Amino acid sequence: MWLIFTLLTTFLWGAADLFYKKGARGGEEKYSHLLTGICVGLVMGVHAAFVLLTSDVGYDPINIIIYLPVSLFYIISMVVGYLGLKYLELSISSPVQNSSGALVCILCVIFLGQELDLLSGISVVVITLGIVLLGWAEKTRSSEIAPEDKKYSRSVMALIFPLIYCILDAMGTFLDAFYLDDINATPLVGVNEENFENVANISYEITFLIAAAIMLIYILVIKEEKIEIPKQSDKLIAAVFETAGQFFYVYAMSGNAVVAAPVIGAYCVVSAGLAAIFLREKLKPLQYAAIVAVVIGIVLLGVVEGFAEA
Repeated sequence: MWLIFTLLTTFLWGAADLFYKKGARGGEEKYSHLLTGICVGLVMGVHAAFVLLTSDVGYDPINIIIYLPVSLFYIISMVVGYLGLKYLELSISSPVQNSSGALVCILCVIFLGQELDLLSGISVVVITLGIVLLGWAEKTRSSEIAPEDKKYSRSVMALIFPLIYCILDAMGTFLDAFYLDDINATPLVGVNEENFENVANISYEITFLIAAAIMLIYILVIKEEKIEIPKQSDKLIAAVFETAGQFFYVYAMSGNAVVAAPVIGAYCVVSAGLAAIFLREKLKPLQYAAIVAVVIGIVLLGVVEGFAEA
């Protein structure tokens, strides 16, 4: 079953990226990134309520505050990612965002004194070179865009959004290690072997729901903007795919992390494929080469990390 869960997670997260991009296209909605965050927070909040009502998790609400630093890094990174999709192709944005694993390795070496093995080091170098190559390709192509089209077009500066996502997501993952690596040392309250991951995930989902409420108030009350409900369908579909993928991810990783991690880590391949089919995204050969380099680095890093945890 773990293989089915792995493939489901990979497809669902790839499909979520497709609908995130569809919900961000055109730039006609000034706060489309916040609206996407609201949709995701709403669906995650519903899922958290469902788990609490149907499972005996033994959840202590104080964990929302305890887990807050991790939740905020993840939530802010995702909203920044949604913003970036207004300016950059999904085929480029998704691989860059998924390179956060390489940054986590670097953080572990710098702050935890861990040693980087040869294959992990090669993976980090390949991912970094791929991102640099993408930046060069974007700089070259941005010069071909008419000045009046610059605002909502691809450019080297647009890469800043997935790069910020990558950094913030890596920080969240790095902190997650502090909370989830050792059940005896975790600051989370009322956890055991059965509910450990559920407590963290519920805390994250409830925090996202609260963040969604804040974003909604910001748009409706502070900015006095109207929300056109019919235009939010793509964002809601993306949120459902995102949450469903998160659900299957836990079971995939607990079944066989050695294989599941690299397969799921490369879900950006699914994103790029769907973008090419449904969004008609076309890139130059140099960009495809850079994306392939990043994906190879991600898969290699996932394999190495998976065997390290086995």
